[in-house]
Amino acid sequence: MVSRPEKHSLTLRGHRTSVTLEPEFWRAFREIARRRDTPLNSLAAEIDESRDPGTGLATAIRLFVLKDLQGAGRPSD
Repeated sequence: MVSRPEKHSLTLRGHRTSVTLEPEFWRAFREIARRRDTPLNSLAAEIDESRDPGTGLATAIRLFVLKDLQGAGRPSD
């Protein structure tokens, strides 16, 4: 089953922007923010600040979620 992307507004350092992600990525992104006890907008701003200028914000968020999920199953050192 393919999910349709959903557009949501985020505020990054006082600037409103729209990001389009699949619902599964939105759910995972919100869960990561909840686990970190960080507001979603703050986490998005962190990702925005650290992303490569040639990488879109939606792509950067997807990669962030993927990296988090890949690390979740690994034992810590």
